Formats: sequence, structure tokens, C-alpha cells
Amino acid sequence: MEPQYNSKSTAVKRLMREAIELSEPTDEYSAHPLEDNLFEWHFTMRGPQASEFDGGIYHGRILLPTEYPMKPPNIILLTPNGRWETNKKICLSISSHHPETWQPSWSIRTALLALIAFMPTNGRGSLGALEYTPEERLSLAKKSRNWICDCCGQISNLLANNKAKPLTKEESELIKSVTFKGEEAAEKVSKSSDQQKQEVEAINEEPVVNNISPNFFKDALCSDIGMYLIYLIIALISILVARRFYSA
Repeated sequence: MEPQYNSKSTAVKRLMREAIELSEPTDEYSAHPLEDNLFEWHFTMRGPQASEFDGGIYHGRILLPTEYPMKPPNIILLTPNGRWETNKKICLSISSHHPETWQPSWSIRTALLALIAFMPTNGRGSLGALEYTPEERLSLAKKSRNWICDCCGQISNLLANNKAKPLTKEESELIKSVTFKGEEAAEKVSKSSDQQKQEVEAINEEPVVNNISPNFFKDALCSDIGMYLIYLIIALISILVARRFYSA
């Protein structure tokens, strides 16, 4: 890498190590930093088998913060895919949208594997999710093989025949965790939207009379009676004081 980076920086050390580990592309994914920016990576991944994305090849960007790996990256897909919007930051528990679920033990490799595993799941209205039909996604998967990146060229040439190294037990657990948390987050968004909708409907269905609550007159009556009682007590006290004054 260029000597412009602080070699003592934790983020620089970590990213240079990951760049060496990912220097050999596999048949599932490849990733590399840009020549002039260690904190921006481009990645290519193959669509998961036996899914609507089977046969597709997808390309994207990973934008890493200077605090990496203590803070999560932004992940952006560039290839039309029918699962996520292109050129927008993906909302997952492995991205900057959910820093509370990010773990420093994550790496670019495990993030890519989690992204591939998460791709066939239901978006459930989460931020940036797309609900394309299976036919549309299969069509996009076929077209994706010819997609060309302005920086990296033909993306189909960025994958190799090399098998990715087997997942470690820790990586498998992390990927399962991301999928679960991602779905959980989507469910929370969905539930929150449903609750808001129900609250709005409840307000709209509440009977009103010229925007006056049905209990308005009752409350007003009770309020008037209370005021009359106060006035009556004040008047009685005034009379007693006056009589005592004149009798004296």
C-alpha cells in the first residue's frame, strides 16, 4: 500500500492483513482495496445456489471507517439484483446502520459470506430492500454476468475456480447471528410500522362531534360545579367575616 497511511494505525494494520488474505479470488467471492484508497474496497460475489439469484454475479463497494474494525463498514451493491437498491447503503446488522450489533471479530470475508447467505431472505420492508418477483430476479441474475465496473472491468473475470476456504465454527456462528439479527431488525421495523398504522386507524375511528370529545360537556359540567362550590364557600366566609365585623 502507499506510504500515505499510518502503519501504526489499527485500521491500516487490519486492512493490510485482510488485503493479503483476500488477494486470491475464489469461486464465491473476491474483494480488494482500490489502488489509491485502502478504506474503499470493491467486491464481487456469486449469487447463492438454489435461489432466485443462482447464476448471478454481483459487484459492490465496501466503505470502511477509520475506526475499523471497532466500527462497521458501509456496504453498497452496484449491480442490479432485485434484492437491494443499487448505489445505496444496505441496512443489515453487519453494516453501519446497526453499529450496536457489529462485532470487531467480523472481517470483510465474513461480511461477504453473510451477505451471500442473507440475499435470499425476505426483505420485509427493511431500508433499501426490494421485493422483485422470482422471474425478475432470475432475469437480472442472467444479465449481471455481463456487468462491467468502471474501476474493475468485467466482473465475471473477478471470480476464480479456487474454492473458498472452509468456514470456521466461529464464522458459521457469526453468519447465523447476522441472518437472525437482520431478520429480527426487519421484523421490528415491520411491527413498528403496523403499530403506527393501528394507532392512526384507532384515532381516525374514534367518534367525535365537531372535533369535541364526547366527555367534553361532562368534564365542563363537573368543572363548573366545582367552580360554583368554590365561589359559594368564599361567599359564606365573606358573610361570616362581615357579620363578625359589624357585630363587634
